Amino acid sequence: MKSLSLAAISLFLLAAPVYAQAPDPSGTYLSESGETRVRIAKCGQAYCGTIISTQGDAKDVNNPDANQRGRSLVGVQMISNIQPSGQGFTGQLYNYKDGKTYTGKMTFEGKAMQLSGCVMGGLICRSQTWSKLN
Repeated sequence: MKSLSLAAISLFLLAAPVYAQAPDPSGTYLSESGETRVRIAKCGQAYCGTIISTQGDAKDVNNPDANQRGRSLVGVQMISNIQPSGQGFTGQLYNYKDGKTYTGKMTFEGKAMQLSGCVMGGLICRSQTWSKLN
């Protein structure tokens, strides 16, 4: 009887659904346009993405805070509060080209990160595919 119970438990464990854990998003990524490199790393309990290089001497000219418009884009946290969600991640995405922050989603496939920024509760979204460099 004891071996039957162990066999039943083993069978149950094998048949139980396996929940996939989202991959670790850490690394350096190149934007779809090739203009920006962002390093994603742990920031406390979440992840964040900081701009490590841009083409030219780019400034944060579209920042809604006038006091921030003269700062270099290098060092700006472009992606914040990245948390696992389903098969990917969610967080906040700052688009320095328009100075707005969007609700974002990220999924990963191989060395590609699909990044989507949305407004109006997810009704309108724009997506890009970024390449992982390391």
